[in-house]
Amino acid sequence: MRPIAELLNELGQMAPMGYTAGLHIRFATPLFYRSTYPDAWVMHYNNNAYYLRDPLVFWGFGRTGACRWSEIPFPDPFNVFGEAAGYGLIYGAVASHGPILSRSIIGISRSDREFTDDELEALLDLTVRLHIEAKPPVDLTQAQIEALQCLANGDRHTAAAAKLGISESALKARLKSARIRLGARTSAEALRKAREFRLL
Repeated sequence: MRPIAELLNELGQMAPMGYTAGLHIRFATPLFYRSTYPDAWVMHYNNNAYYLRDPLVFWGFGRTGACRWSEIPFPDPFNVFGEAAGYGLIYGAVASHGPILSRSIIGISRSDREFTDDELEALLDLTVRLHIEAKPPVDLTQAQIEALQCLANGDRHTAAAAKLGISESALKARLKSARIRLGARTSAEALRKAREFRLL
């Protein structure tokens, strides 16, 4: 599986007016979020709390698959799509994948034409691949989590090892195995990912 950055680059090429990707949304918060929509639209959207009123979001939580914005069967009483068009997001599509407790939803937009059926299929394929790639690890051991937690608390290796009652080399081994499982190159990256995945 290609890294998330490469998949997002492919997604960006499909969406001339930008995209929003929320991956593994749990309790209304995605584990990974990225938006390339115009800054002015993002600010307007957030200032008006449209995520609570957006038919795209309702569709994404209610169904899986892919759909053009123009085909979403839900009402739009706050005219979210109409206002988006004023910022150049005239045509769009949404794809949704995954279980309801860890759903991934991606919206894409362009200003010149509707997305084709082939593009909808490609969007859904990318959504599935991003969902899989961003899946949080569930197999960190308690010992690995404790070692990462010591670093998160600001402990240096010597202090962390003493706190855990292990040698410094054993601590480094735990941190190394945690980095491998998290797909991180450094301990700092491992800490960031562990926080994103809510393991700390």
